[in-house]
Amino acid sequence: MLREFLGQAEDGSMDISSARRLKEIVAVLRDRELLQGVTPVKVRQVLEDLGPTFVKLGQIISMRPDFLPNEYQAELTRLQSEVKPMDFSVVKEIVQREYNQSWDGIFASIDEHAMGSASIAQVHRASLLNGDRVVIKVQRPGIYEVMAKDIALLKKAISLLNLVRDSEGVVNLESIVDEMWEIAKQEMDFLLEADHIEEFAHLNKDDENILCPKVNRQLTTQRILVMECMEGIPLDDGEGLQAACVDMERIGRRLGINYVKQMIDDGFFHADPHPGNIWVKDGRIIWLDLGMMGRLSVRDRNSFRHAIMALVTNDVYGMKEAVLALGMPRGKVDHIQLYDDVSALMAQYGDLDFEHLKAGEVARKILMVLKSNNIAIPHGFSMFARGVMIMEGVMTRCCPQVNFSEIFAKGLRVSMEKDFSWLAELNKFKRDSYMLMKKSMQLPEQISDILKMTLSGQTKVNLDLTGSQEPLQKLDSMINKMIMAIISAALLLGSSTICTTQMEPKIMEIPLLGVLGYLAAMVLCSKLLWSIIKTDRRK
Repeated sequence: MLREFLGQAEDGSMDISSARRLKEIVAVLRDRELLQGVTPVKVRQVLEDLGPTFVKLGQIISMRPDFLPNEYQAELTRLQSEVKPMDFSVVKEIVQREYNQSWDGIFASIDEHAMGSASIAQVHRASLLNGDRVVIKVQRPGIYEVMAKDIALLKKAISLLNLVRDSEGVVNLESIVDEMWEIAKQEMDFLLEADHIEEFAHLNKDDENILCPKVNRQLTTQRILVMECMEGIPLDDGEGLQAACVDMERIGRRLGINYVKQMIDDGFFHADPHPGNIWVKDGRIIWLDLGMMGRLSVRDRNSFRHAIMALVTNDVYGMKEAVLALGMPRGKVDHIQLYDDVSALMAQYGDLDFEHLKAGEVARKILMVLKSNNIAIPHGFSMFARGVMIMEGVMTRCCPQVNFSEIFAKGLRVSMEKDFSWLAELNKFKRDSYMLMKKSMQLPEQISDILKMTLSGQTKVNLDLTGSQEPLQKLDSMINKMIMAIISAALLLGSSTICTTQMEPKIMEIPLLGVLGYLAAMVLCSKLLWSIIKTDRRK
């Protein structure tokens, strides 16, 4: 595949910049000796060396528990977005070009030293002409074009990969790349991030202990985000928090309760809640970097609630329905296999109650069931699973005296109780009873119609043997091999008979048709033998 890819670069079918970028990628792979063995650390290092597109790809993959083994996921979550900062002169040029005027006509000052530098943008403290202190987030020049080029190369590589291997049952790599590109484009649109900040502030306006920076809409553009400057202590700065006499147990409880509210009640949550994005000031929690946000639709939230309720009540059929409601089947679902997988999942939580619910682990197990049954995983739910697991880790490290699982379980139970209504349940019972009675009254008429159609020979029965796909495929393969063997034998016999005649034309005194028959028989026999050897190896 690599040779074919490089061949495109050499024969001119790929533009010069793309060919140069491809050679850079190959050089990184060689330097890291990836072909001599793959390890989680090597994969992370390669992605970091390849630049912003691949760092972002690694971050997205780390959100997908269905994609890689746990050890690779854990390593990819360590991908750092800190990169070499842009020169201050470049920052000033970007500001002047974006506002179409000199930077000092808008800002009284801009700190030359960046607060933080990521693959897409970097952040500086600044002051407005009226004296207000702000933070400006400046997008790197040309980052969109660089990432778009890398995405095009990735898609070409995936298309070549699909040609040389059977993609059935394999995670859809193209969908992962598309997902990453959509998220990256959202993060490169600072107007959208401004919308996220304002939506988050609105949803949390009633909680005086939860803050986020206010956006300066007049100065915010697609490539520059201007926000108020907020001071605080990062959640993982243990010494700073201790010096400020912060009650970490209280902060931990407030943080846990708020994050559960974001997920369960709002359906709009921070998708990357690592400690660097969570600051503390005067007993309040400040949420930063709201570019990557997760969304859970009402339907997905209800499906997850039903899954948890089925888990607690040990309702296998209820869990199966909830799992199907969470995803979208890519093809025909083997319901027997799905039922077995759900039963195995339920067996692991036989005596589970709300007090000991580990939502992150449960969500990850549900994702694995979806993957193994070829059911597409909704993007919001994969981000939900990752967010819960990250928050569980953050709380364990920064606020060990607070149990996030208990907070999540309590929030889920309260949400279920709040949504429960005896009146709604009574109305549902009335509707279901009415529909049942109506259908029951129609039953004799339907049976009569079926009998009439059967007696007149009009009935046609379609039989679907659920769960029999694999045996049928094996039977089909066996029959194909038998047919191939019969054809090969017929060709050998026919060619041998022809060779006893004087049929023209001839090759070395042997009839040409007989030679062709022998060659065809040899090809079929070789293919048959290779198929048998391949099947034995799989076993």
